[in-house]
Amino acid sequence: MSTPHPTYEQLATLPAYAEQPVPIAFEDANGHLNVRHYTGIASEGLDESLVDLGIPQNWPALGHACFTAEHHLRYVAELRTGDRMSARVRLLGRSDRAAHALVHLLDDTHQRLSYVMEEVFLHIDMTTRRTAPWPAEVAAGLDRRIGEHAELPWEPDVSGCLGLR
Repeated sequence: MSTPHPTYEQLATLPAYAEQPVPIAFEDANGHLNVRHYTGIASEGLDESLVDLGIPQNWPALGHACFTAEHHLRYVAELRTGDRMSARVRLLGRSDRAAHALVHLLDDTHQRLSYVMEEVFLHIDMTTRRTAPWPAEVAAGLDRRIGEHAELPWEPDVSGCLGLR
């Protein structure tokens, strides 16, 4: 059972990532953002949000990576060509080798929530291509952000079907 979604105003207090208008090339026959692009844009936003925690975009070249283990996707309101959108990320928790996050795509043009991607992602050692413990500096950054997000005055809208094991 999922919890109610936070309001646009609550989500807008989080830093914005992957800010852009919906490009015409992403439109489908229904005249809105094609389903496959919601996840891609949300994933870009999550990646951008992790950079200042010690996970750079070129992390695989440095021997590390983040691989997705699970997603849960919820479509709330359509995004149409030209609408301004942004991703807002809330980190929920981490284990020795995994992290749990929510990424909300906001329709900033109409000031509403459009999409929620809940994700569990893993730290991967690229030499073995297997999960490995988070590097200490990354673990500390994740813990700091998780602590900050735990203090938010609204409940995370988790699906209830994902979590850390």
